[in-house]
Amino acid sequence: MAEHPSPAGRRLPWLAMAVVVAVALLVGVRPGGGTSDEDRMRAIASTIKCPRCASQSAATSDAPTAAAIRRDIARRLADGQSPDQIRDYFAGRYGEGILLTPGRSGAAGLVWAIPVVGVVIACAGLVLAFRRWQAAAPTATTDADRELVAIALDRQQHDPHGEGEGR
Repeated sequence: MAEHPSPAGRRLPWLAMAVVVAVALLVGVRPGGGTSDEDRMRAIASTIKCPRCASQSAATSDAPTAAAIRRDIARRLADGQSPDQIRDYFAGRYGEGILLTPGRSGAAGLVWAIPVVGVVIACAGLVLAFRRWQAAAPTATTDADRELVAIALDRQQHDPHGEGEGR
């Protein structure tokens, strides 16, 4: 008979998954982007909408306005401004609608928080459901269970096609 894993052994996969998720979240929210000035400029420009183009970022648009925005971003980076300061400048000049990504604080921060909270609640619900199902499962076969199986097998031997006695 197989041995059941210890409680610590059952928790190890969950712990490993939690570590992987935590590392992925930390890598995903790491500020900055590439290491070169061009990469940093492109990363910021990809979060700013081109004012003249429909649904294109300033990083991907060929419009003169987008090129001017990219040059302005590069100049501001060279002057030592942070990506958030640059985005705030463009939001102040053109309005919040120019930003392709919502802010991470205040009411706009809910856009980032609600999906994460939803996933956590869903995972917690699954864990609770699995525990409840595991606790509800019978752990041992009783004499009554064996008797029911014997009766069913006996009936199957006498009526293998399930046609009943009324033929």
